[in-house]
Amino acid sequence: MERRNFVKHLTKGSAATIALGTSLTSQATELLLHDSKADELAEHKIADISYTQVQLKWPRFVGKNARRDIHGYGPRVSVCVLTTDKGARGWGMHGRRSDETNVYLKGKRVSDVFQPSMGVTDSKALPFDVPLHDLAGIILNKPVYELLGRKKPITTKCYSGMIYFDELEPKEGPVKTLVKGMDNIVENCASDYKLGYRQLKLKIGRGNSWMPRDEGLQRDIEVTQLVHKTFPDCEILVDANDGYTADTTIAYLKGIGDIPLFWIEEPFAETVADYQKLKGWIKANNVKTLLADGEANPNQQLLRELEEKKLIDVHLTDLMGYGFTPWRQLMPELKKLGILASPHAFGELFKSYYTAHLTGGLGNTVTIEGVPCTSEEVDFSNYKIVDGKFIPPGKPGFGITLLKKS
Repeated sequence: MERRNFVKHLTKGSAATIALGTSLTSQATELLLHDSKADELAEHKIADISYTQVQLKWPRFVGKNARRDIHGYGPRVSVCVLTTDKGARGWGMHGRRSDETNVYLKGKRVSDVFQPSMGVTDSKALPFDVPLHDLAGIILNKPVYELLGRKKPITTKCYSGMIYFDELEPKEGPVKTLVKGMDNIVENCASDYKLGYRQLKLKIGRGNSWMPRDEGLQRDIEVTQLVHKTFPDCEILVDANDGYTADTTIAYLKGIGDIPLFWIEEPFAETVADYQKLKGWIKANNVKTLLADGEANPNQQLLRELEEKKLIDVHLTDLMGYGFTPWRQLMPELKKLGILASPHAFGELFKSYYTAHLTGGLGNTVTIEGVPCTSEEVDFSNYKIVDGKFIPPGKPGFGITLLKKS
């Protein structure tokens, strides 16, 4: 998803609007009467709000996908730290910062804007959604997944989302042959395999921008065949970043033959007609794969229509773009529809681990996007990959330590 104004996202779509305005306030009032932890949160007032940036380092240079040129070596991420008058401190990624939102939040009791059974209860505090979840966990000495209702977290698979058009980028100097370029893909998959990933997501759609269309499609097929052959114990996911059409997607599926795909992500800019065509072909040919969409520029009303018509299987809207609290409200709706979830998390490892807690408390997540990275300013070491699954720590809050002083 393209980064945009946090609150703007939260005001779009039927699921998100439930979390806003008077409906949110009325829900919060009712929950306040039943939330046994409200008194503990009421003892803490927000005394300080500060911001800093941390550098995340991807393990290697990340190149192109079907729509974007090179991604580089990792982002600088802005984070917010909330400190209470009793010295409790919670932190994390935040929405749009402003003097107005800072003034509004400062001095408020934590219980005025947050309840464990719901999340953020005041729409004006939604930019602090993640830091408030972390802070509540610190105060109550509980991991976030436990705030969501689970003593023992639900765990699920995770995949490496870091395999791009690696054969098109030189590792050291110009790529002289296709064989050397394809070796780059194998080496990068092997690196993520060593980290514990047993699902690998391959970018496809080379013919959308970087190669002639037919040649690009053939390369997509060859890369899929190579990874499947080299890593037979890994599940393969593919992501076209809207670089295909319905016909191209079908041609790709014909090209890879009986290679199993865990899912196909964002094959094209979603429409009912295109998904009906693709879904119809998949059913007619007994292809076993999931269709996942909703990351890029999501139209929540269209997504809901596609979900109600059973044309997509997995809802992908970005975790931070939509919001942690709105995702808490969306997940039960998806369950009722029989739709699985996997919030988009590429770029910042924070989002992968926030999703591990969302999943830990609410389940219904088919896999979690992993973004291998390191940082000298953040300690992620409490998180592990065990048997190809993210394991969220039982530490208070999100269990991530900010090493850099804010």
